[in-house]
Amino acid sequence: MTGEIDIGGVFLPALLVWAVVALGLGAILRRVLTWIGAYRLVWHPALFDMAVFVVLVGVVAALAGRYHGFGLLG
Repeated sequence: MTGEIDIGGVFLPALLVWAVVALGLGAILRRVLTWIGAYRLVWHPALFDMAVFVVLVGVVAALAGRYHGFGLLG
């Protein structure tokens, strides 16, 4: 296991791919949280967004490790 993902003949670090996926999920989640007004309860929205991104990267990495065998935790 090398920790790289082959996309069209280009090897990318797995963490980069997971971060891009988490960024997309975070953008969707940010819109939903803004729409329901959850940011009114957050003291520092930028720190909150960063924490959500870190959690999402961890979730994506754990799921990738469980289902595809190349995760950080698996």
